Amino acid sequence: MQTKTIQILSFLQTIPKGKVSTYKLIAERFQVHPRAVAQVMRYNKDPITYPCYKVIAHSWKISWYNTERWVDEKIEKLEKDWIEIINGKINKKYYFI
Repeated sequence: MQTKTIQILSFLQTIPKGKVSTYKLIAERFQVHPRAVAQVMRYNKDPITYPCYKVIAHSWKISWYNTERWVDEKIEKLEKDWIEIINGKINKKYYFI
């Protein structure tokens, strides 16, 4: 899984400003379970270099962010990236594969 972890973290760096991806899309890309992707995000030691806030649920809902301010911080970061959030969800026009 170490190689996959590095690949997943590197992929996060390719997600452009104003775009997001989902645990499921990333899992399919790297042939792992979405929970494995979630674990990579959870243990990400460098969220500035590897922007895990850009990964959301497949339902396009904003959920879970492993910081002191949790989801509120994730929403703030997404909004700074010009991503519109309505009723806790992101429009699919913002997705990046």
